[in-house]
Amino acid sequence: MTKRLRERYAQSIEQLARAETVIPLGSQTFSKSRTQYPVGAAPLFAERASGSHLWDVDGNEYVDLVSALGAVILGYADPDVDNAVRRQLRNGVTLSLATRLESEVAERIVELVPCAESVRFGKNDTDATSAAIRLASAFTGRDHVVALGYHGWQDWYIGLTTRDLGFPEAVKALTHRAPYNDLDVLQAVIAGLPDQVAAVIPEPMTSEWPVSGYLEGVRQLTSEQGIVLVFDEMLIGFRFAPGGAQEYFGVTPDLAAFGKALANGYPLSAIVGRADIMRLMEDVFLSSTFGGETLSLAAARAVLTRMATGEPTARLAKIGSQLMNAAQRSIDGYGASLVTLSGHPSWALLNWTLTDPDRLAEAKTLFLQEMLRHGVLVLGTHDITTAFTDADITAIESAYAHALTAVADGVASGDLRSRLECEPIRPLFTLR
Repeated sequence: MTKRLRERYAQSIEQLARAETVIPLGSQTFSKSRTQYPVGAAPLFAERASGSHLWDVDGNEYVDLVSALGAVILGYADPDVDNAVRRQLRNGVTLSLATRLESEVAERIVELVPCAESVRFGKNDTDATSAAIRLASAFTGRDHVVALGYHGWQDWYIGLTTRDLGFPEAVKALTHRAPYNDLDVLQAVIAGLPDQVAAVIPEPMTSEWPVSGYLEGVRQLTSEQGIVLVFDEMLIGFRFAPGGAQEYFGVTPDLAAFGKALANGYPLSAIVGRADIMRLMEDVFLSSTFGGETLSLAAARAVLTRMATGEPTARLAKIGSQLMNAAQRSIDGYGASLVTLSGHPSWALLNWTLTDPDRLAEAKTLFLQEMLRHGVLVLGTHDITTAFTDADITAIESAYAHALTAVADGVASGDLRSRLECEPIRPLFTLR
């Protein structure tokens, strides 16, 4: 680690040592920890954020392309959202009875989301996806699940990955995976489990566009087989359209899980869907002291009011297109053989072409190191918000140019590792 970088991140390094004495990894979230941000070449602790910018504990300022892992969609400290929270704070946070806010927010979701006839709230993404799977099993009387994406940390999903320490083998055996955009494989997996599949749960899209007829085919197949179709819209919900990806693509699932952007960073998720399936919530056990916590619901009401106008999704598409074009110019000029960019303008992904695992880890870490050095907080995706400005896009394009030049030079010279001022970052997990 150079003296310059050591000084740039001195407070982060000091705080990590302190945090790890009482917190495993020093963070509550893998994606915010040293597993994803290299110690000594990256910030590890934030001090504050506003609009599209974040400041770390060392006082360094960044254009934030992570946006709280996509949980912020209107920008940090959005006035409408935060004022709604302040007003509610005077009336209490977690009360001894249900509140009218729960019904009001549920009604707004029902108005926006095509599949939503009924709603229940949770606090995080895994609450909602796991509730959907439990409901599907109760409704169908079946036990098996087919997963087509990433769906949280509960046993039923994460057992499919290499980070499966502590998960029962009996539970792992009930979840199966199929690749996105391959209807034939999905049909084969279901055929191998006749009358046993309770749910198929895809992310309707992340960085890969659905091929023509794919989502419609999944809808038809699940309907024919008596399988509950669950859309996991945690990542992209409210980014593509006010009613989510299901509105955008015109394919209506039986159930859907929303979170992240639902409350612009306040902790809230929702399981929504057909009334006949959701009615089983009266008997299926999903009960949480904080499910009706009012500050997050007040935030969600403010977010959904804005979403209903269509303005936020239109702005995300416009800003996202400008950013993708700017990033593509840097890729074309400095890294065309190394990376591609894919996805919807409101959420895009940087894809690396390197196949050697060691070189790939070194290239991705060097890219991260240099993007951070040039004032852009990034993990490899474009988690944009409506608060992004033209100046932000110009800054990101410049950082891309610097970072990709460093990586391209390192690949050409065969000395990627020597250019790193930290240890390479490795993938958190892989699918089995």
